[in-house]
Amino acid sequence: MPHMTAPLSLDRLRSDVAEVLAEEPGSFADDDNLIDRGLDSIRLMSLATRWREAGFEAGYLDLAQDPTVAAWWNLLEGKR
Repeated sequence: MPHMTAPLSLDRLRSDVAEVLAEEPGSFADDDNLIDRGLDSIRLMSLATRWREAGFEAGYLDLAQDPTVAAWWNLLEGKR
C-alpha cells in the first residue's frame, strides 16, 4: 500500500478517506460530513490509527468531533 509511506498532506487525507469509503477522492467535498457519507466508527478508528502511525497526533475523539476533511486538515496543521 503506497499511501503508508506518503507524508500526511491534504491529498493523502482525501485519498485515505476515499479508500475507507470505497469512493473516488473527488466524490465528496472537504466540508462534507463524512458520517453522513457512510464513515462509521470502525473506519474512523482505522484512519486515526493510520494517521497516528504517520505522526498525526489527533485521536479518534478529535476526528469524531468534526468529521470533515477540512476540519481534520486544520487539526493536522495545528499539530505540526
